[in-house]
Amino acid sequence: LIPEFPMSKIEPTLAAPMAPSRIDFAAVLARQSERDARIAALRPANKERLFDGLTAAGITHVTVCFDGYGDSGQVESIAAYAGETEVVFPKTEIAYAALTWDDPEVETRALSLEDVVEQLAYDLLSDTHGGWENNDGAYGEFCFDARARSIHLEFNERFTSSELTTHDF
Repeated sequence: LIPEFPMSKIEPTLAAPMAPSRIDFAAVLARQSERDARIAALRPANKERLFDGLTAAGITHVTVCFDGYGDSGQVESIAAYAGETEVVFPKTEIAYAALTWDDPEVETRALSLEDVVEQLAYDLLSDTHGGWENNDGAYGEFCFDARARSIHLEFNERFTSSELTTHDF
């Protein structure tokens, strides 16, 4: 022992650990999985109504550009085309079925064609690249092809990289 620093008995100052969680995480995950399946089951009919509406309006395809980083992201532009000519979205509304966060029942809303395109783009981004707007983020473009009745996504993920180089001299 060093005389200047005599040993002493010190009582612990930390609180006792928390009691184990009583949350049934398996049940939480099962409920979320069921919800995801219900949402996925609504998508084909929503797409069909959208493509029917686009075709009836003479729109051949729609592009949606998005960008996000630093925990924030958004759709930057939505453009409708008839062939190679950009056109204005009509005021046409169609039924869009969705689940809301606070209600387990399906809610059907009348949305404009443009709003349905935007909602589907956000839903598909969330499903395929959840968190796309976080950190370095991502950007890209959707193409809603009314003729082929398909949706194509080009997704560009940003990331920070480092490369280690060592030298011995």
